[in-house]
Amino acid sequence: MPTDALLDRFLTGLAVLAPVAVWAHGSLAGGDYQEGRSDLDLIAVLEHPLRLSTVRRAVVLHRALRAEPLAAGLHCSYLTTTTLGDADHQHLTWAHNRVMRRTVTPVTRRELHVFGRVLHGRSPAELLPPVPDRELDDFVVRDQREFWRPAVRKPHLWKQDAWVDLGLMTFARATVTLREGRLISKRESLDLLPGLGAPVEVVEDIRRRRYSDPPPPAPEWTARRSGLTRSYLGPAIDALVTAYG
Repeated sequence: MPTDALLDRFLTGLAVLAPVAVWAHGSLAGGDYQEGRSDLDLIAVLEHPLRLSTVRRAVVLHRALRAEPLAAGLHCSYLTTTTLGDADHQHLTWAHNRVMRRTVTPVTRRELHVFGRVLHGRSPAELLPPVPDRELDDFVVRDQREFWRPAVRKPHLWKQDAWVDLGLMTFARATVTLREGRLISKRESLDLLPGLGAPVEVVEDIRRRRYSDPPPPAPEWTARRSGLTRSYLGPAIDALVTAYG
């Protein structure tokens, strides 16, 4: 399986950095991983502070993997035992074939505690502080209000599959987290979206593209799908933020 081969090669190469732990989150850990479609979302925990030599070794490792199938979707944030407790810390991250710095969000931290997959070393429960419910809820509301709601106002984004898919699925997952205090998979979010009032034809379009291989959509459908999605998400996000913000 290409995914297993890629992970094996990554872990072998990472051994030079002596990680305390390597964890998977997202679809790979949550049971909804679709090879060739889903990203490989990883966390590596290192014992010592990140020095320039450490960063260089991590970059060399990721660049060496680029010829591997699926490597473009392998994303990894590098935490250390002294920084993993800081929810606001910008961690070294390899994603989208480049180096960046970003936080490990409360959603990701909660995922790691609930269903994180241990690929090497110690478990999230041993190393990672728990995420209080209030912190998780505040983040989810802020993400809907400050990221997704402004994005709805940009029509060009919603002609892209990824924005339609993530926008709707993230909204459904946010709704369940705020209402019930639990995390759900992308597959479960698709099952719930029609009951939340989302346009059924758009939900089925996402399902087909995620779990089968339909032909490319016609431009007319792409435009219609964009309008349906934006018309639904704008008021839906406003109502969610008003109820829980």
